[in-house]
Amino acid sequence: MKIEVAKSKSRWFTASGIGLGIGLVAMVISLITLGSPLRLGLDFTGGTLLQLQFPKAIPDIAKVRAEVAEAGYPNSVVQQIGNDTIAVRTRPLSQPERSKLQNDLKADLGNFQLERIESVGPTLGQELLFNGLLSLALALAAILVYLAFRFQLDYAVCAAVAMFHNVIATMGVFAILGLLFGIEVDTLFVVAILTIVGFSVQDTVVVFDRVRENLKFLSRKKPFPDIVNDSVNQTWVRSVNNNIAALLVLLPLSIFGGESIRYFALALIIGFVVGTYSSIFIAAALLVWWRERKPASAAGAGAAKAER
Repeated sequence: MKIEVAKSKSRWFTASGIGLGIGLVAMVISLITLGSPLRLGLDFTGGTLLQLQFPKAIPDIAKVRAEVAEAGYPNSVVQQIGNDTIAVRTRPLSQPERSKLQNDLKADLGNFQLERIESVGPTLGQELLFNGLLSLALALAAILVYLAFRFQLDYAVCAAVAMFHNVIATMGVFAILGLLFGIEVDTLFVVAILTIVGFSVQDTVVVFDRVRENLKFLSRKKPFPDIVNDSVNQTWVRSVNNNIAALLVLLPLSIFGGESIRYFALALIIGFVVGTYSSIFIAAALLVWWRERKPASAAGAGAAKAER
């Protein structure tokens, strides 16, 4: 199957624009309603999480919220997980406060098993958020510098745009999941985003490397868009096969893994699929669009530099 990238680039840009637009709208709504573009988990906000598993049917969620508020924690987040579990997230609690809250809830809601308990201080949560964003910024900057050195500036810019495309697309999906299903992001989500960035660059470099190789032999015979198109068609099968191999590992994790591993795997699945799409349809199409804006450099300097 032959893929047409250069001539159909407007179609791919439009498809990506619509998808990213939906994600950005979700992030804006999340920012207005939750105070952040994504629903932040305990790792970033700080607080105490109590996960209560009930032996039979769980009580009404509104009643649980009322009981938690009556116990002295009116701003807590109460969320149903599955058919028999409720998560209660409060401000950071001391051991006596946790024990008292559990006893109060058992007295009002019936017996339950404390399935999980976590506590993170607000200062540590802010540090984790800052360090996560700093790691992401440094990784993006380092990759941009590497690509500018390895190829040319226009290659690096197109690859960077494709990376941001993948990151925003993944964040957009999790913003929607956070609004609709209360799914939170934690430090593993930052790890997933960094992995997606690395995967995206690897896939894009494969395509750009083939473009550069083909330019050495075909720059006098074919226009630049045709060379890019040929390069994409010579590499897309490899990219898709790599993605399928990764998905075969990640899909079982997303289905059978625990809660934190499940969403980590889900973020990787979304990022890998979008990354494969962007390396084939977005990064290459952007390169063609960039060179078409500067036809002289595409014919002369561009081809010459690409042969380095």
